[in-house]
Amino acid sequence: MTVPTSGRPAGGRATVAALLCVLALLPVPGYAAPNDPGPQDGTSIEDIRAELDGLYREAEQATEAYNAADVKAGRQEKRLTSLRGDLARTEDRVNDLHDLAGAAARTQYRGGDLAATGLQLLLGDHPDQALNEASQARQAMRNLVNVADAQQTARAELSRRTDAAAKELRKLESSRADKAEAKKKIEGKITEAEGIEAGLEAAQTRALARLEKQDAKKAEASWTGSGTTSGAGGGNSADNGSGGGGTPAVGAAASAVDFAMAQIGKPYVWGATGPSSYDCSGLTSAAWAAAGHPIPRTSQAQWQGLTRVTLASAQPGDLIIYYSDATHVGMYIGGGQMVHAPRPGRTVTTAPVASMPVLGVVRPGV
Repeated sequence: MTVPTSGRPAGGRATVAALLCVLALLPVPGYAAPNDPGPQDGTSIEDIRAELDGLYREAEQATEAYNAADVKAGRQEKRLTSLRGDLARTEDRVNDLHDLAGAAARTQYRGGDLAATGLQLLLGDHPDQALNEASQARQAMRNLVNVADAQQTARAELSRRTDAAAKELRKLESSRADKAEAKKKIEGKITEAEGIEAGLEAAQTRALARLEKQDAKKAEASWTGSGTTSGAGGGNSADNGSGGGGTPAVGAAASAVDFAMAQIGKPYVWGATGPSSYDCSGLTSAAWAAAGHPIPRTSQAQWQGLTRVTLASAQPGDLIIYYSDATHVGMYIGGGQMVHAPRPGRTVTTAPVASMPVLGVVRPGV
């Protein structure tokens, strides 16, 4: 039998060893490297950036849908107001014709029957009076026929205008429903993105900012370095970063650029067209309106309705359209840079043209 020399029971060492084994098996909190902070669930900063970009992209797509529905509703409201005015005037015309028909009928009644007038002409003592009465009766009958035809035409016009107004009202209600649906989607996506950003730690926020700066530098280098910038649908390119960079803005284009640059620092607000806040197409449309050349409100309408030029020939004042669905737009200011309203939570700023997939370039004022 062995007697422990330490005076401590032999089982004590076994107990300590067992505890050490248990502690070794317990999970140890992970700490991210200072240069690569990430959530404790293992999501990388790149993944967070991609998720945020995706949410804000969806919000921007919904914003352009909202803007398009808003423009359509505005046109429909004007059309409906005009139709209602026409309808009121046509109703007044129908009422006037109704009164005229009554007056003509009374005139015919006073003139008497034409056959009786003929007998008066033959047998009466006053043939001149009989002829006068006969003439009045004929005129009264012609008036009745004319009034009846006019009434029929006016009532048909009234029916047509009533149907047109009802149709325009249905279109307006549909556009308003589209606006409401888009608004709900916008607010949902922005709320979701803001929730993610609010849950980030300070180190993660700093890492996101560094990542954005790195991407901006890469985008700028892709314009001024390799000499080409691939488009996401337009297939355009700029040679050696010139892209009109050496061409100063003149005339209306200079006014548009000056206006857009003066808005730097103002917040992005979806659906806004100034003067205190803007969304992307709200900024470009307001800038060109200030330059005396109004352009379509939405980036998609700007892409569809304005003159297209190559990216290589871009000049200050031209609009750079982004993404295959034309849902973002910025204004070229030269040197491979553009000014734009980026997204919710950001302000109007400048950025490299190549910072997003380019669809193409359009030139207002031509």
